[in-house]
Amino acid sequence: MTRVEPASPARAVGLHAPDPASSLPVLAVTGLAKERRLASGPGVEAVGAGGNPARLAALLASRDPPGCRAIVSIGIAGGLDPNLVPGDVVVAAGIVAADRRYEADPAVAAALLARLGLPGDTIRSGDLAGVDAAVMSVAGKAELRARTRALAVDMESHIAAAFAERHGLPFAAIRVVCDPAHRALPAFAAQALKPNGEPDILAVLSAVARGSARIGDLVRLARDSNAAFAALSRCRTLLGPSLGVPPHEDRRGA
Repeated sequence: MTRVEPASPARAVGLHAPDPASSLPVLAVTGLAKERRLASGPGVEAVGAGGNPARLAALLASRDPPGCRAIVSIGIAGGLDPNLVPGDVVVAAGIVAADRRYEADPAVAAALLARLGLPGDTIRSGDLAGVDAAVMSVAGKAELRARTRALAVDMESHIAAAFAERHGLPFAAIRVVCDPAHRALPAFAAQALKPNGEPDILAVLSAVARGSARIGDLVRLARDSNAAFAALSRCRTLLGPSLGVPPHEDRRGA
């Protein structure tokens, strides 16, 4: 009599062997401490470097192996498209850096877009620009927009995208507009962060005392920031565990 061996789970029709990577977290790459706290949650490990791209690159380079199954850059950004206002959300199709363009994982981006959006929210898909220094002026934003056609700009996404590419990991980015294209960032904003990404209140007060920061600029920046973080918080709730990044087998079957 012929003996028929039972099929192993990995070979059974319609079943896949468990993917070891599925137990790894999604790595959320942020700049500000508030972004890092918002991004954290089940299935997520959040890191940040206080808005310093060189420090972020070194932090990520120290992760060998990377210890994650996907990379998501998440936080606020400066607006480049003049139609975007504080609180509008951009899900990246790609990241345009100084020397090249990084493609976002289309399946992950589609999954994130499917989860986002509440009545009254604006969600856009398009490129983000990645820069190593804050774009402070309206003219600088306009020049970057003309050169890249990007919707918004931040200082972490290009570093995160390069790290993901280096390790063959899927990459996505979700950024919420804070300062719009028509509004310059006040000069003190570039020095208003501690290395851990927390706001440096003493530096801001010192700028006010020296006359290099105006109360009106502080009020406008606070208003824009409140709108951006309120939208980012809504996005984080909608994304849920693992920032909405589907398991590898789900992306493979899409």
